[in-house]
Amino acid sequence: MKLLRGPQQRSLFNKGVVATIGNFDGVHLGHQNLIRALKQKAQQLNLPTVVVLFEPQPREYFQLTIAPTRLTTLREKLDVLKALKIDYIYCIKFDKKLAHSSAEDFVDHFLCQKLNIKYLLIGADFRFGKNRGADVNCIAELGMKRGFTVDTHCDFCLDDERISSTKIRALLKDNNLDLAAKLLGRPYSLCGRVMRGDGRGRQWGIPTANLSLNRVSLPVRGVFIVKAYIPGNQISYGVANIGSRPTVDGTKNVLEVHLLDFQDSLYGELIQVFFLHKLRDEVKFTTIDALLAQIHKDINAAKAFLNLNRLDLNEGM
Repeated sequence: MKLLRGPQQRSLFNKGVVATIGNFDGVHLGHQNLIRALKQKAQQLNLPTVVVLFEPQPREYFQLTIAPTRLTTLREKLDVLKALKIDYIYCIKFDKKLAHSSAEDFVDHFLCQKLNIKYLLIGADFRFGKNRGADVNCIAELGMKRGFTVDTHCDFCLDDERISSTKIRALLKDNNLDLAAKLLGRPYSLCGRVMRGDGRGRQWGIPTANLSLNRVSLPVRGVFIVKAYIPGNQISYGVANIGSRPTVDGTKNVLEVHLLDFQDSLYGELIQVFFLHKLRDEVKFTTIDALLAQIHKDINAAKAFLNLNRLDLNEGM
């Protein structure tokens, strides 16, 4: 998979492409179903697949800090799309110029000139152009005039309920990790690079990997049993706190992970943390001793959970 950003030359796609457009936040089962349909069409036409994304996501541009919490960063999104074997990701910067572009200008500039599009597959609720004034009927009409075909992909449902990023956000907020994982097709996860913290955990005998998240808001908060994917194809289970660490007067959101039976240094490494089960909400304790006592209870609860579910602490080690 190749990531395309900035100006692209049409010569890259002399024969054309099949494409889809959207936020693909979470890359859930509905998104995956659409991508499978896109790949089938690509095989029929013998053309490469392109997923068109926007950064920032349009609602983040217009609504800033009150936009819906993101399920996946661009990096996390790209990892899932790569696993789905998409050929190209075309990431378009969403800025003032794009926000004020007409539907015709968007189609002509990005889809026709940059991608030489031959086939477009979109969701039924797709809207674009200035003030989101154009819909699927508009782009289908433009496609007829510009020489590409537009199909609408039906909503993907599970147990007669439409899968959506909004639904998954609500499930995560309600701590329904199991159903969120079912709709995502995998346990919910966050990815971050391990940074140096204040060293308190190591002083207390409970070392943690502190992940920088670079997020305005968090889709989950509290203390969780987690599974971490570590560079070198290693897997380790542990206990994670995600939040602002009120007991030690934290001021920014951090994901702290204590990995069970893991001693190696992870500074600078990029790791992925999967949330398996919530233990409790984040709490401000009156003393450090009370915090430490609760952390040990959390660790014991995690070990009991993992043992009950027959998950090997040393899996992949």
